[in-house]
Amino acid sequence: MAAINVLEKFNRFDDHWTPKLIAELNGQAVKLAKVSGEFVWHDHAAEDELFLVFRGTLFIDFKDRPTITLQTGELYVVPRGVQHRPRTNPGEEAWVMLLEPMTTAHTGAVRHALTQDACERI
Repeated sequence: MAAINVLEKFNRFDDHWTPKLIAELNGQAVKLAKVSGEFVWHDHAAEDELFLVFRGTLFIDFKDRPTITLQTGELYVVPRGVQHRPRTNPGEEAWVMLLEPMTTAHTGAVRHALTQDACERI
């Protein structure tokens, strides 16, 4: 397998809230997403979800705890079962890497216009 250039992968797409699969390991998906604005409130009942910011600022709101602010180079793991909503400041974009089990549903049990049922491999 060849090395993966993460920045080159980010440059292959412009859509928001549509994660792209770039690698798999031990049943885990490594995904990239460009995000802007607010996502939908959701949780993943059985899976933790790692967010690593490559560019910009990402906020993760929670129903039961203070908002987390992630800057470029920072990561956070949202524990399974915790309701959360990723977002950016209005008009801003963040580039995010996600690490989660391959079986993780994009918006958990929530169905929304932003829900993606399949993840494109790039």
